[in-house]
This record gives sequence, C-alpha cells and structure tokens, in this order.
Amino acid sequence: MEERAILPRLFRTEYQKIVSVLCSLFGIKHIEVAEDIVSDTFLSAAEHWNTKGVPENPTAWLYTVAKNKTKNYLKHNNIFEQKLVPNLKAGASEFEEIELDLSVKNIADSQLAMIFTICNPVISADAQVALALNLLCGFGVQEIADAFLTNKEVIYKRINRAKEKLKEANIRIEQPSLAAIDQRLETVLTTLYLLFSEGYYSTSQDTMLRKDLCAEAMRLCYLLVENPATNKPAANALLALMCFHSSRFDARLNEKGEAILYEDQDETLWDKELIATGEYFLNQAATGNTLTRYHLEAGIAYWHTQKADTPQKWESILELYNSLLILEYSPIAALNRTYALAKAKGKESAITAAEQLELKDNQFYYSLLGTLYTDIDNSIALAHFRKALSLATSPVDKATITANIEKLENQH
Repeated sequence: MEERAILPRLFRTEYQKIVSVLCSLFGIKHIEVAEDIVSDTFLSAAEHWNTKGVPENPTAWLYTVAKNKTKNYLKHNNIFEQKLVPNLKAGASEFEEIELDLSVKNIADSQLAMIFTICNPVISADAQVALALNLLCGFGVQEIADAFLTNKEVIYKRINRAKEKLKEANIRIEQPSLAAIDQRLETVLTTLYLLFSEGYYSTSQDTMLRKDLCAEAMRLCYLLVENPATNKPAANALLALMCFHSSRFDARLNEKGEAILYEDQDETLWDKELIATGEYFLNQAATGNTLTRYHLEAGIAYWHTQKADTPQKWESILELYNSLLILEYSPIAALNRTYALAKAKGKESAITAAEQLELKDNQFYYSLLGTLYTDIDNSIALAHFRKALSLATSPVDKATITANIEKLENQH
C-alpha cells in the first residue's frame, strides 16, 4: 500500500525536476528523450518497490536510477554518440564522465532556465501554460484537460505544437541573461499568473486539482524570488498576491460545492500563516520605482484578508482598483471595482457604474447586478439572476445563482 501512496506524490514533485535537468543537458530538441528516461525511471520504481518495498530514501533511489538510465541511453544510442556527446557540458567524450547533476542548486537552476524557455513568445499564452503544467509541474495530459475544461486531444496537440515550435526556433535552455530577464520576465509572470488563476478561479469541481495548480504556480514563482537575478519587485508582488488568495481557498465553497460570498466566509478557515507570508513578500515588493498590476492586485487581495468591514478598507480597495484600471484596463477588473464601489459609496452609485459596462455576455455581470439590486428592486434582481443562470456553465456557478434566486423568491 505504501508505494501506491508515495509514488504519485514523488511523481508530482520529482518528475519535473529530473526532466528539467535532462532537458538542460540534452537541449530542447531531445525533450521527448528526457521525458522517456524519467517515465522509465518511475516505471522501474513501480515494479521494484512493488516487490521489494519502498527504499529508505526513495528520492535518492529515483535520482540514482535516472542517472544510470541516462548513461545507458547515451551509451547505446548512436545519434547521441555522434551528435550530442561532443557538445555536452565540459566537453565530455566518455559516457562515464557525464554526470547528471541532481543537486538542489542545479535542479533550481534548470527549472528556472526551463521557465524562461517555455515562456518564449514563439508559442502562445495558452500553450505556455499547458507546457508549464506538463514539463514544470508534472501534470498529465488528462489533468491539464480537466483544468482547462477541454478534452485531452486538444491539450495533447497544444503541447506537441508548442514543443515543435521551440525546436524549430532552436531555443537554447540556459540560465537567462540579464537582457533575457528584462525582455521576458513579464511573460514569465503572466504565465505563472494564468497558471495560478486556472486553479483559483477554475470551474472544475476537483478541489485537489485546483489546489495543486495554485501550489505549483506558487512554487515556480518562489524559484524566481529565490534567484538573485530574477528576484524583482514584480515577482515578489505576484507571490504575495498568490499567498493572499490561497489563504482563503478553504473558505470559498460550502459542503454542497456552492460559492460562499466574501462577506459570508468563515474567517477561522483563512490560513493566517499564508497571510503573514504574503505580507512579507508584499513588503519585499515595495522597492524601486516600478508599479505593476501585481502590486495593485496584491494590495487589493491584502485588504480582503482583513475581515473588518471598515470605510478605510473599502476606500483603499476602491483606490487600488482605480489605479489598476488606469494602469491596465480590463472589463473584469472594472466589474470587480463596482463591488468595492458599492461598499464604499453605496449600491446606487455601483449600479450606475456597473450598467455602463454593458457586459451582456458575462454571467458575473448579471450576478453582480442581481446582488446590487437585491433589497432595492427584487424583481429586477431576479431578472438579472435568471439571466446569469442562463449564461452559467459550471455546476458551482449554477448552484450559487440558483440559491440566490430561491432566496429572493421565498421573500415574496
């Protein structure tokens, strides 16, 4: 039973580390070879541990087997012997001299290099997120399909096209130069932001999958702040944002899977340690002269970890939203601002601002209007909730909207 429990956990934590190191050693053109070697390593573990039990140090066992399989592959593959070996690091020409460095530092360096490789503009944002989930987080094609609410054939093609584009462009896997960091850090942060959002705002009902997505985005962002070259204010701000959001994860749904409105959340379920960690990284982000969307969103998320319903809180959130919309306008941010406006200035002001957005195809637009009109004109509120229900696709959203409709109907 023990190996059944430990292998999936090790696959999630170690698969992507070994793949990153092998990709750094072999180059992007041999990415499938790296994946095959690591998959074969885990297959050997499943067979060996099933009969002989889990070794005392299972991670070290995996690393040793991966090293041996790498040497064996190089020794018996003519293409590698003729084309790759002469170009390997340190100019090694004997297979015995090729050492797969699985030290903590080299794993971190290799994963950082892979993040910047995957976040190359030659592939689309969707492909970057899918490839990051697959190569950097160890998610299978089916899991990624579940997260994106699509089928595995779509994800399989997306990942393979992304790999081919990276190969065609002959992208080198290497520690990013200062110039590359300046050019691509924004793309890297955007990818990690999308990866986190895919978990936090996902309509998938698989709570563990959603938590894993968030955890992986945070782990990769932590790699950025741990490396002096990429430890930039924006990276710290993004990590703070992730910490603040994650701290309220367990309070967002009830036992029926219905969303719990912020004001109704049980504060005792909030993770105080994550909130404190978020505050630390937000303070780290407060250096230099650059203000990013992540700074502003982290500030908004910070105020949401303060439960007290004070004027200062909602005025601060409203001011941050105003700055965010000036810096980088988005209809969803404008929609979210109207809730803060309602709390700071009253529902009537918020209704006027919300209706000007005219997001006619957005369920959240109608849900918000339904909330704003509740107790002002319940018949209009009901009409908005019913429209929201007609646009909703996920079971969680439908259950939440239906509960709002039933609550209003029972008042008549």
